[in-house]
Amino acid sequence: MADLIKQANKAKNSSYSPYSKFSVGAAVEMKSGKVYTGCNIENASYGLTICAERVAIFNGISSGDTLIKKIAISCQCNENSTSSNMPCGACLQVIAEFSDGDIDIQIEDVGNFKLSELFPKPFKL
Repeated sequence: MADLIKQANKAKNSSYSPYSKFSVGAAVEMKSGKVYTGCNIENASYGLTICAERVAIFNGISSGDTLIKKIAISCQCNENSTSSNMPCGACLQVIAEFSDGDIDIQIEDVGNFKLSELFPKPFKL
């Protein structure tokens, strides 16, 4: 996962986060072995902001890869709290939608998790 964290860290450099000043990068390895990256992109209309994790996943999906193998996230870690460095519920739901099992999620400077630890009951049709 070290290489995936490096790619997430590099993607973080492209973050557009003038409002929160909280840059995030993500790298997702798909079952095909291809890696896609993304960064958070903010908007003055906050509801239109999109997280790095979803950008990376959607890059993979739009390229024809449909299953996530693992994902790494790099962010400006807050020394007082790790909760702000964790994927949001929307991102966790998207990860669950495009994975076929309990995938690994690595968050730089926070730790390694299984999807089920962070999101034990995803919405499924």
